[in-house]
Amino acid sequence: MLPPPVVAAVVVPLVLWRMYSRIKRLTTRQRSKLWRHRTTLVFFPLLLVALAIVALGTSTIALAGLALGLPLGIVLGRMAVKRTQFEQQGEDFYFTPFAPIGMLVALLFMGRMAWRAYEYYAMGSFAHQEFVASPLTLFIFGILAGYYMTFAVGLLAWRRRTVPRSLPQ
Repeated sequence: MLPPPVVAAVVVPLVLWRMYSRIKRLTTRQRSKLWRHRTTLVFFPLLLVALAIVALGTSTIALAGLALGLPLGIVLGRMAVKRTQFEQQGEDFYFTPFAPIGMLVALLFMGRMAWRAYEYYAMGSFAHQEFVASPLTLFIFGILAGYYMTFAVGLLAWRRRTVPRSLPQ
């Protein structure tokens, strides 16, 4: 097994690169891809259900954290969709997300994960295993999931309004 400093030397640059690319996507114009929006609406509900089932078995307080974070994320997602810039150029669809809200949600989640990683390494490999039992972690994940699901619904609704429906033949 690799020693923790070696693992950290490999994992940290990868995590920092992903954080950079995630924040960059929250601040720049993006092409709208239906498959990505639909994947969000499949992936996050499944993950929410899985976390809720595990949390129910370990800590009802953690489950309450998840339940409180979700509506807050939905509100933030609705606010972000209202402030997002949408445009169509020919057959292509683009949007520029409202950066402050997206960055707040992403940094909140990334900060929590960084803290959890610090706790994991500071306390030893197996000393801190109650990831799903943490009400704060699930509260923040609820915000993240609610935000991304609401944003995906908003993008799909925009695309549906923008693309004229085919007339029946």
